[in-house]
Amino acid sequence: MWRTVTRGPVATYGLAGLCVLAFLAGPVSGFDPAYGKGDALLAAQSAYFLRWGVLPAELDFNSPHALLTPLTALFVHANWPHLLGNMLFLHVFGAMTEQRMGRVHFTLFYLGVGYVALFGYAAVNATSEQTLVGASGAISGVLGAFLYLFPKARVTSLFPFLFFLPLRFPAWAVLIFWFVLQWLAARAAGPGPGVAYLAHLVGFGAGFLYAWVRYRRTDRVGGQTAATEGERQP
Repeated sequence: MWRTVTRGPVATYGLAGLCVLAFLAGPVSGFDPAYGKGDALLAAQSAYFLRWGVLPAELDFNSPHALLTPLTALFVHANWPHLLGNMLFLHVFGAMTEQRMGRVHFTLFYLGVGYVALFGYAAVNATSEQTLVGASGAISGVLGAFLYLFPKARVTSLFPFLFFLPLRFPAWAVLIFWFVLQWLAARAAGPGPGVAYLAHLVGFGAGFLYAWVRYRRTDRVGGQTAATEGERQP
C-alpha cells in the first residue's frame, strides 16, 4: 500500500536554513576565527555588508551586481537578535502561507516581495550610505499575504504592555496592529543606521496586494484555523 509522505513546509525551512548558514559562515556570528578580532573583525563585517547588502547610493541600473544586492541582502543579518527574530516570524507565518501557495510559488513570492521591499526602501533613500540587510522585508510580505489568506487564524502574541502574557487574537487584529506600529516607527525614524521600517511597510503592502490579486477569485481560509505563534515584529 502506498502512503503519502508529508514533508512539511520545505521551502520555509530551506529559506531559514540558508539565512542561518550565511550568518554562521560570515564574520558577524563570531564563529570563524579567520576574520580576526577587534578592528580586523569590524573591518571584515563592514566589507561583508558592503558586498552582500544593499547600498542605496550605489543602486542603479548600470550595475548588475548592485541590482542583485536586494536578493543577496535577504540572507544577511546584522546580529543574532536580528537573525533569530526574523527566523521566528518566518517559521510562524511562512508555513501556512507556503501550504496555501505551494513550495515553488512561495519561494518565488518570498524572493520577489523581498526584492521589492528592499528596492523600495533604497529608492526612497537614494542618497543613503548605510547598507541595508536582512529578511525583514520578505517576511513582512509573508505577513501581508497571511493577513489576506488567513484573516481569522488565531495567533498567539506577546505584548510588552500586557506583561508579555501569551494571548490569542485573530490574525487580522495582530497584523494590523503590527502594521500600525511599523508605520508610526517609520514616521519617527531619523536618518542614519537603524531598523528599515519603510522596507517592512513596502513588503507588507506588496505581499497583501499580491495575495489579493492572485487569490481574490478563490476561497480564503477564513475559519478559526489552528495557527501560529508570533512576537511583536520581525
